[in-house]
Amino acid sequence: QVQVVESGGGLVQAGGSLRLSCAVSGSRFSHYPLGWYRQVPGKQREEVALDTGYGITNYADSVKGRFTISTDNAKNMVYLQMDRVNPEDTAVYYCRSNTYWGQGTQVTVSS
Repeated sequence: QVQVVESGGGLVQAGGSLRLSCAVSGSRFSHYPLGWYRQVPGKQREEVALDTGYGITNYADSVKGRFTISTDNAKNMVYLQMDRVNPEDTAVYYCRSNTYWGQGTQVTVSS
């Protein structure tokens, strides 16, 4: 059974940094694409960063230059480094591995 588990969310001040982690286990198939998404109440879930596994990484315009996705294939981990956060980054962040999703982790940015 595939498990995708996020961690690292919490409260951070505007301008600060936070690193989200995601552990993927149980899959016999490729973990890619690997990505981070976020959702706020009343809005659709949006893609934040996606590693396609083909040497291509995509970022939402709103986070380019501030967020970085990285992977550790040996440990089946994917990370999202969030720098210079702002209140608009407040959301539940979800990790995706291929067709599997985690339960989400809350990130709250205070002004």
